[in-house]
Amino acid sequence: MGGAAGGGSMVPPRSFRRLVVANLMCTFALIVLGGIVRVSDSGLGCGPAGSGLNGWPLCQGDILPGLELNAVIEYAHRALASVVGLLTIAMAVFAWRVLRAHGGLVLASVTASVLVVAQGLLGAATVEANLDPLLVATHLGMAMLLFALLLYVLRAARPEVIGADAPPTTRPLRLLAVATPLLVLGTIVAGGFMAGTEKHGRTDFEQSSGAHYACGFEFPTCNGGIMPFGQSRLADIHLTHRAFMYVATVALLALFVLILRHRPSVTAVRSAWVALGLLGVQIALGASNVWLQTEYEALIVAHLAVGTALWARLAWLAFALRAVPLPVSAHARGRSRAVAAHS
Repeated sequence: MGGAAGGGSMVPPRSFRRLVVANLMCTFALIVLGGIVRVSDSGLGCGPAGSGLNGWPLCQGDILPGLELNAVIEYAHRALASVVGLLTIAMAVFAWRVLRAHGGLVLASVTASVLVVAQGLLGAATVEANLDPLLVATHLGMAMLLFALLLYVLRAARPEVIGADAPPTTRPLRLLAVATPLLVLGTIVAGGFMAGTEKHGRTDFEQSSGAHYACGFEFPTCNGGIMPFGQSRLADIHLTHRAFMYVATVALLALFVLILRHRPSVTAVRSAWVALGLLGVQIALGASNVWLQTEYEALIVAHLAVGTALWARLAWLAFALRAVPLPVSAHARGRSRAVAAHS
């Protein structure tokens, strides 16, 4: 396989893969830390909405925060975001300068670097807009897209899969492998919007559980009904999150059945089992967050962490069902040899 992909710089070096793995770990930690920022009411820890530069990139007007806990948590999130930004840009520069023959890998790396810059600016806008729910949800969705891009780069940099044939699949399986993670992403973004309607550091209202308890403490029912849309705006927001979850669950179960029936690869089967287990844990965490009449911050953060892991596993499964093409120059050499053989 290595010979087919070409030698020397044609194969992504181990140092590049280590850089991507480090970035993945930091990005996952950043997403979880973002959940801690939310449940600890630290979203405006570096200054209220309208603080301008004193609230971002400065923290309460200073380069470093004081000892106030909310400021420290928010600042830690920003510091880790800076690390992710630097790692992503370094990854893109490395890919562009050394691995340019790997077109998909370079495109994903450069896109990730653009996305991470946009993510930082969006974070600043979210603070300035007093943690607007739409911006909170968009910020979370972009973080998930960044995580998926990093996963793609990692897979595209593995020598053993470069140039290998795609696993044998059917069209329904390929379509479902793409649709299922997208539905999970919709569930996560809808959950982020629901979380954005809660107080959690906002200054535009005093006390509110937002859409979190808009269905009371009921699951899977909601205020005595199954999916009673139209009762209230907050209930509709909560039910939208559930609707995405229900459809994503059905899609994942169907994908699981197809994977086990066709067994396209060991990686696909393993990913399907892991995704099924994560789905069960995620539903249990989500239900517990509704059933328990007192919010437990650890459960909320765990719900975000497991949801991120589920999204990542399904994205990896979708990538695993696709071939990683040969580098352009290696492909060109292969074509030249084929032409010479026929002439």
